[in-house]
Amino acid sequence: MTGEGGMTGEVVRLENILLRRGPLTLLDGVDWLVAPGEHWALLGPNGAGKTLILRIVTGYVWPTDGRVTVLGRRLGEYDLRLLRRSIGWVSQALADLMPGGTPVREVVVSGCLASLGLYTEPEPEMVEKAEALAVDFGLKDLLDRPFARLSSGERQRALLARAALPEPALLILDEPMSNLDMGGRELFLGLLSRLARAPRAPSLILTTHNINEIAPFMTSALVVKKGRVVGAGPLERTLTPECLGRAFDLDLRVERTASGRWVAGLAGDGHDGGRG
Repeated sequence: MTGEGGMTGEVVRLENILLRRGPLTLLDGVDWLVAPGEHWALLGPNGAGKTLILRIVTGYVWPTDGRVTVLGRRLGEYDLRLLRRSIGWVSQALADLMPGGTPVREVVVSGCLASLGLYTEPEPEMVEKAEALAVDFGLKDLLDRPFARLSSGERQRALLARAALPEPALLILDEPMSNLDMGGRELFLGLLSRLARAPRAPSLILTTHNINEIAPFMTSALVVKKGRVVGAGPLERTLTPECLGRAFDLDLRVERTASGRWVAGLAGDGHDGGRG
């Protein structure tokens, strides 16, 4: 894999990550390897440490101990400003930070400038590329609409287009569907699926509480609980009643449907998992 500045090798490697805040240990012994071509789900209950792990990957939180390598660069030995140009980010928190009066066109263009809104005049070619991508993401009639006047689903699609515009090597999605209804979720997952299958697809990392959001293109999962790794690896090995049951302290059944999507529920509730 090659990204900004000729970066090659592993997408993410966390080695024995420890994070302490005063007397609290927030992450303990976290090991994680994301290889090129893999798309990972990051699962765990509230407070498990999912967002902290993502912030360590992007260099916004520095671990107490351990090694962090992203896109072939060890953090602490490379300019984070350059590295972040190869990392896209989508989250509800980002939606909350975006100035509400910013038109959709400028929201998308700002992805190439790593800014919230536009503070410099973009190149015409950049605007043209952003408009084409926005149209491709179902935002054709919304280019001049202020961000604050979009629905939740439209906002997340605009932020996804913003993140995808600079063609990042790594795309991080921190619970992007938490506020979406079923229609908005399926539209968003459809766009993610297209991105994942594109010729120069980024590696995707998606945090979620809902395993039904883990679409067929996802390859692997990291399951965490109270700052520790419960399971890591291919979905067939991690999305199991045993692994997810340990993470959520529940007696679960977990099944993969004929469509390739995953469902979970309490064991013995009589649900058939939606087969067929």
